[in-house]
Amino acid sequence: MKRRFDVDTQLVKGKNGVFEVSLGDSLLFSKKSLGRFPEDGEVEKLLAEALG
Repeated sequence: MKRRFDVDTQLVKGKNGVFEVSLGDSLLFSKKSLGRFPEDGEVEKLLAEALG
C-alpha cells in the first residue's frame, strides 16, 4: 500500500471475525456489514476512489 498509494497502514487486531478497512474516519469496507471478505483488488479499488 505504501508504494502504490503513499499511505501508511496499520493492522489492528479485532475479534469475532470483524474485518474492516478504514481511511481516517471513513469506513471503506466492512466484512461485518457485508457478510463477506473483499474480492481480489476490491480494497485497492475502494482506497483509490477514496484518495481521488
